[in-house]
Amino acid sequence: MPLIISAGVLLSSAPMAADGNDLNIQYLSDHNILVRTSANNEKYILLPVQESAPMAHIRVLSDGKLSELVNIPLAESKIDYYVPLTLADRDGSNIVLDIRCNNNRADLRDLTEAIWTREIKLSDTFDTSNREMFRPLFHHTPEYGWMNDPNGMFYKDGVWHLAFQWNPYGSKWENLAWGHSTSEDLINWHAESPVLYRDDLGMVFSGSAVVDKVNTAGFGKDAVVALFTSADASQTQSLAYSTDNGYTYTRFEGNPVIAYHRESRDPNMFWDESGKRWVLMLASALDGEMLIFTSPDLKEWTLQSKFGRDYGAHEGVWECPDLLKLPVLKNGIPTGRDKWVLICNINPGGPFGGSAAQYFVGDFDGNKFVAESAPEVTKWMDYGKDFYAAVSFSNAPEGRHPVIGWMSNWQYANDVPTLQYRSANTIVRDLSLFEFNGETYLASVPAQEMDSVRGKAIKGRTGKLNGKGIKYTLPKENSGICEIAFDVEISGGATVEAVLSNSKGEKVTMTLNAGDDTFSMDRRASGITDFSEHFPAVTTAPAYNGTGRYCVRLFIDRSSIEAFDASGRFAMTNLVFPNEAYDTLTISAPDGNATLHRMNIYPILIK
Repeated sequence: MPLIISAGVLLSSAPMAADGNDLNIQYLSDHNILVRTSANNEKYILLPVQESAPMAHIRVLSDGKLSELVNIPLAESKIDYYVPLTLADRDGSNIVLDIRCNNNRADLRDLTEAIWTREIKLSDTFDTSNREMFRPLFHHTPEYGWMNDPNGMFYKDGVWHLAFQWNPYGSKWENLAWGHSTSEDLINWHAESPVLYRDDLGMVFSGSAVVDKVNTAGFGKDAVVALFTSADASQTQSLAYSTDNGYTYTRFEGNPVIAYHRESRDPNMFWDESGKRWVLMLASALDGEMLIFTSPDLKEWTLQSKFGRDYGAHEGVWECPDLLKLPVLKNGIPTGRDKWVLICNINPGGPFGGSAAQYFVGDFDGNKFVAESAPEVTKWMDYGKDFYAAVSFSNAPEGRHPVIGWMSNWQYANDVPTLQYRSANTIVRDLSLFEFNGETYLASVPAQEMDSVRGKAIKGRTGKLNGKGIKYTLPKENSGICEIAFDVEISGGATVEAVLSNSKGEKVTMTLNAGDDTFSMDRRASGITDFSEHFPAVTTAPAYNGTGRYCVRLFIDRSSIEAFDASGRFAMTNLVFPNEAYDTLTISAPDGNATLHRMNIYPILIK
């Protein structure tokens, strides 16, 4: 079964309280409360959240010892949703929440009026049933809580593992840990137990995981080894290892394993077969450069070189690096040549504001990366507003290089119109390279697994296009969720428009412009857009085509559109929040001079 099966419209619901709510609340001052429980049967304390409330700080004590630090906006006047604080895994039976409230209460009596003091409760269960109309059908999402960067991704024994930056105590950025999901097909994701929580070195920021096939680290043959950023007063790099295929991790006693003197984060590593050692990319965030380290054993790391101070976009911090060796294709056929690609995510500084993923093509000799393009050249993996923190799965079979991104933008990620959860991942994409006008570019195509969820094709009418256009009805039984694949030939520098719309007049307009060889997407009238001034936007991608014959694939989910050239020459990812599903596609050529050769609409069917 997929992680989330159905969608509804209820945005919050009260949990079922346990019989005999054995919670004792002690008011110590106008800003300090103790909540005690000695419950041995209930699994959770359910904490009421109001996203607009001031942040409260909770020290969780278990038999008198500090167990966890939590920052959470406890509900003052209304409850947006609940989040669970798990009791079962704590070392001790006497749990105390030492809660420090950041509020404007004048005295102790005012503090007792906060709604959370009446609605906090014990429970045997926590309901994760979907209550969101915008939760995607075929994109990965957390069951609840905030999610941003994909982390610690690897393939082993037929299973894809995806960890992710996760806040278990709210749907905004805070309390970062690693959540965990698994899949056998890169589409249907199963929620697993979280793998890493905050410790004394800090929150768990982004990182990577590898399969240590020859036991270089000494944790056992085929152990899974993860490196991640520990973030507190400083950012250092820590190691954890797993001997059960990544379902649980043990922290290395010698952490941190890298303590660089500048703010650095998001370690991403791979095995260099030619040098018989590990290579690690680390983002020196504020300096706008990538650091390249090597190691024989994943524990002792040596800085070899730096890249990027004068290359590409530098309007924001550099984050989430990756370094991949990819084949160069010509017309989809391998040329026998390979080049290296360094992926560099940046925030802000994207082509249309906010966060985005840039990349560099070049050579790597095991110690140093050299870009082939001029320093002023900037290349983007995706020309939408909502593609960030893109990194690859390690140990992928068949020489594949699948990547997945975070489908949002730091300009408004905390404010999108969902509550139970926030953020999804993009569909997985396979990478290669192509050449166009003397430059080498990254090709990004939907993972081959996406073909397996196509329903029977609805073949639409084709032929000459004019300003009136041709209308197609999207599959009603699937709420318009589908893949659309069409081929169009445009001559004389004309344009073709493809418009998704619904009965409320909400629409997304996509334009192929043969004159300047671009693809654009206009979501300014797409539905709910007023949660951020940065959300209404038109995004435009170079198509790298030059022939006038375009083959386009569109993936439509409840709250996103991902557009691709069929051979991967452009990709564009944008969130949308229509008040009702788009049910109509209209394709037209305002200036004439275009012929539609194919129109297939595939309902996307999830097991």
